[in-house]
Amino acid sequence: MIRSHVLVCGGTGCTSSGSDKILKAFEEEIQAAGLAEEVKVVRTGCFGLCALGPVVIVYPEGSFYSMVKPEDVEEIVTEHLLKGRIVKRLLYKETVADDQISSLAETNFYKKQHRVALHNCGVINPEVIDEYIATGGYEALGKVLTEMQPIDVINEIKASGLRGRGGGGFSTGLKWQLAYQNDADQKYVCCNADEGDPGAFMDRSILEGDPHAVIEAMAIAGYAIGATQGYIYVRAEYPIAIKRLEIAIGQAREYGLLGKNIFDSGFDFDLDLRLGAGAFVCGEETALMTSIEGKRGEPRPRPPYPAKEGLFGKPTILNNVETYANIPQIIVKGADWFASMGTEKSKGTKVFALGGKIHNTGLVEIPMGTTLREIVEEIGGGVPGGKKFKAAQTGGPSGGCIPASLIDTPIDYDSLISIGSMMGSGGLIVMDEDNCMVDIAKFFLEFTVDESCGKCTPCRVGTKRLYEMLDKITKGQGTLEDLDKMEQLCLYIKSNSLCGLGQTAPNPVLSTLRYFRDEYVAHVVDKTCPAGVCKSLLKYVIDADKCKGCTICAKNCPAGAISGELRAAHTIDQDKCIKCGVCQTKCKFGAISKK
Repeated sequence: MIRSHVLVCGGTGCTSSGSDKILKAFEEEIQAAGLAEEVKVVRTGCFGLCALGPVVIVYPEGSFYSMVKPEDVEEIVTEHLLKGRIVKRLLYKETVADDQISSLAETNFYKKQHRVALHNCGVINPEVIDEYIATGGYEALGKVLTEMQPIDVINEIKASGLRGRGGGGFSTGLKWQLAYQNDADQKYVCCNADEGDPGAFMDRSILEGDPHAVIEAMAIAGYAIGATQGYIYVRAEYPIAIKRLEIAIGQAREYGLLGKNIFDSGFDFDLDLRLGAGAFVCGEETALMTSIEGKRGEPRPRPPYPAKEGLFGKPTILNNVETYANIPQIIVKGADWFASMGTEKSKGTKVFALGGKIHNTGLVEIPMGTTLREIVEEIGGGVPGGKKFKAAQTGGPSGGCIPASLIDTPIDYDSLISIGSMMGSGGLIVMDEDNCMVDIAKFFLEFTVDESCGKCTPCRVGTKRLYEMLDKITKGQGTLEDLDKMEQLCLYIKSNSLCGLGQTAPNPVLSTLRYFRDEYVAHVVDKTCPAGVCKSLLKYVIDADKCKGCTICAKNCPAGAISGELRAAHTIDQDKCIKCGVCQTKCKFGAISKK
């Protein structure tokens, strides 16, 4: 009889930190200790606290071991699993206080979260269909096929208030209804798993930790609109997600949950994978469908919308991974349950990939309407190193920067749009006082310039010109007139681009101009970068009163720009200096600063 479960995170983050070695070590040590019949080792999906990997949780105690190394495994097996003594030195520090061990749910990172889309991640083995079924999996599919008509399913999703979690926030139920109303000999259900935002890993984690939830939801969607075929478009850079999807699809077919006559209902539905080559533009629905068709991934003009003419010219619905992950629970628990969470116009929860200048890097799922302050200061644990919070970027290259003055903004679709940002797929990058907002805008513009498919002139040429103007400003060559020209160009690109990539590309520039204009002015007028980031405007100087003449800076300078006698103050030749910062890093006396 199994008395203990050892859960080892098998998400990409922990896997890259060596969790596979940890899992193998546990299996070997448990076997050697004679506990193989009593202790089960389970590879799960992501627990959320990615910065603490490799992560191991031992149940029934719920002991959360963080940053576990292979050499720690023997101690955990001997002390905890054999002798019943928890290894406190390896526990996540927030679960230990005054020798009292609390549950993970009581930590700041978790206590304000509400896991819906992520409810199985870090709980079940995603490669075993029986574990998904044991948590209620495929109950929703059985319910819709045996108790509900297609229009009943659509009305339930509409009543829940679920909106698309991939960017625009369109009503999921309404999208399904539009496709349902269009008659055709063939319809399709597509899943956008082509997660391309820098710093985003929400969809990847769901696919790695709970792939059957997406498969079940797509089958439900197929029944609702009258489709018999689905496609999951997943980027090829997600090997773990692809492997687990392949396993899950195979298991679902074997159990009769995909294929012909599912649940003896007469309903047929099957799924196939299509691998994306990493083009950001293929996150746009028509470009994604064009790519599935085997053509170059470029957007198509709308109308007609995919609900009428989508994949292969047939009625098609497309939702992203997180949107689908909510569907089974809405069907089982009811629309009212889902609608009870969130705000009036933004129902349910939202998953965010929390990164940047933050203590608790990882995956969080919070009710809509939670403020940015709660996410940054409570869930995220604040900004490290005593630095001040400066801004948060939501929505990736399509979003905008939220300044510290708006840190109490509720995170929901309408609130973010009103302040010049957007929800996007859920990336949330925190920035502190050492970030230059002009440089941040330039970074995202460079990304969109590279990712533009080039089909329409406003995006292909406009974003390139916009990037060149930003580059000019970061080099101290800009003028105040350039700021006005940039705003005009941003508005032109937004109103004339063919698809969402071009229409939202100027958002990082517009939001930083709106909230951090003083930084732009400093770059243009004073020829300085207040954050000390833009190399062309930097100058490293040595304080003669602090310099001890130890010569360490001169010995480490790769450009030979520092000179001076032993035990005498040194100087930096600004013409030779390449602004690498090595001198400041090596100086033990704090004599070198950048201005």
